Amino acid sequence: MAGCAARAPPGSEARLSLATFLLGASVLALPLLTRAGLQGRTGLALYVAGLNALLLLLYRPPRYQIAIRACFLGFVFGCGVLLSFSQSSWNHFGWYMCSLSLFHYSEYLVTAVNNPKSLSLDSFLLNHSVEYTVAALSSWIEFTLENIFWPELKQITWLSATGLLMVVFGECLRKAAMFTAGSNFNHVVQNEKSETHTLVTSGVYAWFRHPSYVGWFYWSIGTQVVLCNPICGVSYALTVWRFFRDRTEEEEISLIHFFGDEYLEYKKRVPTGLPFIKGVKVEL
Repeated sequence: MAGCAARAPPGSEARLSLATFLLGASVLALPLLTRAGLQGRTGLALYVAGLNALLLLLYRPPRYQIAIRACFLGFVFGCGVLLSFSQSSWNHFGWYMCSLSLFHYSEYLVTAVNNPKSLSLDSFLLNHSVEYTVAALSSWIEFTLENIFWPELKQITWLSATGLLMVVFGECLRKAAMFTAGSNFNHVVQNEKSETHTLVTSGVYAWFRHPSYVGWFYWSIGTQVVLCNPICGVSYALTVWRFFRDRTEEEEISLIHFFGDEYLEYKKRVPTGLPFIKGVKVEL
């Protein structure tokens, strides 16, 4: 998978993913087809089949693997927009669909633009971990059950809007961190220092030592506030806090090994940005 980035011309993955993401998002035109006489489910099935056939015709592996993922995320984003404007108790789930799909797609796109050497299909983060998948499924199940039995709980617009602001803040902060770090950013904690690896302390890294984690922290909790999911909201907050506590400690051990006193001085000046997380303890 990772090898596909090395064989393709520079920037081609970014252009391919953007084109196919927009192709998937063209599901926004589906209401026009239904007005033309096609039934909703029939039109959707034909649309999905047509998209996949087009991608199979245009691309061969490994580019097809990139295209189908980006197109799927664009499709989810487009469906989320349509659902957001629907007159139903599911409209806030549409906000969530837009947030989720845009997060995963932008992770790949920014990596493709910013650090193509580390680019792979894993950069979509669609297969992040079993725990991540279980957490997502749990939030969908909670929303569905509560929407059936307590639909009024899912129509607290001010609360969902607050969650959306958290999502936007977290997304913007994380992407700013990725752009600021440039080739120093990687989705996997590095145990060996590369020749080009430098300590980034400017931009958003002057505010927080781990701005990408801070962004993801508030983004993940914000998704559950959008859905008005009380159970998953609390569970997500506790789980992601514990995850980033362990992750920052693991990463800072490597950073101290890489940069020594330079990182220790930076650690003294700048907080992690994560609540009640100070990072690895250093005994002098």
